[in-house]
Amino acid sequence: MEKAAMMQTAEEMVESFVDLPTIPHVATRVIELLDRPGVELDEVADMILADQVLAARVIKMVNSPLYKPANEIKSVKRALIYLGFRHIRELAFTCSFVDVFEGRDGIFDVRSFWEHSFGVGVVSKIIAQRVRYPDTEKAYLVGIVHDIGEVFLSYYRQDTFRALLDSVKGQPFRLVEKEAEYLGTSHSEIGLCIAKKWNFPADYCEVIGLHHDPEQAVLDPTLCAIVNLADLFCSVRQLDYGGNSWVSFNLAEEKAWAILKSYAPNLADLDVERFCYELDDRVPEIQDMVKSIFQGIGAKETS
Repeated sequence: MEKAAMMQTAEEMVESFVDLPTIPHVATRVIELLDRPGVELDEVADMILADQVLAARVIKMVNSPLYKPANEIKSVKRALIYLGFRHIRELAFTCSFVDVFEGRDGIFDVRSFWEHSFGVGVVSKIIAQRVRYPDTEKAYLVGIVHDIGEVFLSYYRQDTFRALLDSVKGQPFRLVEKEAEYLGTSHSEIGLCIAKKWNFPADYCEVIGLHHDPEQAVLDPTLCAIVNLADLFCSVRQLDYGGNSWVSFNLAEEKAWAILKSYAPNLADLDVERFCYELDDRVPEIQDMVKSIFQGIGAKETS
């Protein structure tokens, strides 16, 4: 199917989403603020405190298994001091993204979506570290948002999506291919349209649109290859939307693997089996983190 036709279908579909949510204003302001040279921690803390839901979410996440504080952190300022500026953008962006989708169960339940999304984020960061990619936080963030089109299809096109999944029960399939067959587009094109509406950076948009076709990437093929492989690993290591998609792959035959080996020749010596065991060790941590995030936000201590 022609990419241009799939993009046109996706654009029309996204335009028809009359209640399409937006990234919360405070979160985007925090992200902008952190781009300013000489910004003070108090400024960032005050901005986060302006949104009580975001503040509570930040405290929940900083106490999750992902960040592993030695003692419970109960205030936004302490959370920011503990994290350092490198991770504040990561946390603010993640928290805002969680809030956008809270309560939007579709054919996929939101928790399984987040387990896969955080899984791809964490594995993207691990792969980025292995290949010495210069911005591991970006790899983590773009890994988290790579499947935004999937949750919208699951939520806004429930009848079609259910029919799609029913048609392939018990069969091996790749969801992106079945979406193109049933919808004339896929979550990649839909996600790209949404990312543009949300004014995501161009390299984020490229990964969202091409995470199944990293060889087509122009802006940052390495980043696209990192997320592509992280997505494949998670799809076969228990972080796969509750088993609703079936993926099998031979790493040596993946185009993303060739891209990364070209970028980092030392990757050819990677013990893939051992690497998979390392990823297995992270699965319970990611599942526990998602569970803690989606437990109701309780008392909001914000000093």
